[in-house]
Amino acid sequence: MNLVLASASPRRKELMAVLGLEFQVMAAGVPEDQVSGERAQDMVMRLSLDKASASAGRIKAGLVIGADSTVVLDGEVLGKPADADDARHMLHRLSGTQHQVMTGLSVVNVATGDRQTDWMASGIKLRDLSDAEIDASIRSGTPFDKAGAYAVQDQELCPAEWWRGCYSNIVGLPLCRLLEMLEALGYPLPDREKLRAPSGCTGECPFRMGKYLPDNQSREKQL
Repeated sequence: MNLVLASASPRRKELMAVLGLEFQVMAAGVPEDQVSGERAQDMVMRLSLDKASASAGRIKAGLVIGADSTVVLDGEVLGKPADADDARHMLHRLSGTQHQVMTGLSVVNVATGDRQTDWMASGIKLRDLSDAEIDASIRSGTPFDKAGAYAVQDQELCPAEWWRGCYSNIVGLPLCRLLEMLEALGYPLPDREKLRAPSGCTGECPFRMGKYLPDNQSREKQL
């Protein structure tokens, strides 16, 4: 059964590779706009399904994976920054705060039309970021394709003081939930003894509960 990732995100591609599954990338090119009055979780689920459906319409068979992530601060959605000033504003707002990263996830079976759609939220706190650190991050170009203008895995900025919940969800693709969806739609998963979670995975997750095996002892990330 062909597996397609409807995303151009290098981070999602890297996470898929962690699972050892064979897949192809087919970016959907769907606008990522929030509808007026739409809740963050409804937005990411809708967009993930839109992306999966758009790519599914281009092939005859297989499973198509769509995902969309956003940062939520006090109920407000913070998407990808429009420019350097927007990125600087977002990073100043998020500096030192606790907030959420939400990811919507959809898998569509092209042949049958069956689909799975869900969302996941993880908590994260950013450390206090200095003006110099924010400016250096912007010069590097890192913020411009990321919701909230930062990446939890950024080894230069190292923005997170801690996180709770699914680490791969924060990066942009909750692998534990993805495997459940693929299995529900009939995808033949590899031997579960060979599946490994990313080293940052934390929280109540199938990877931690013995369904899938972590690379090492999971823990809350403390910097």
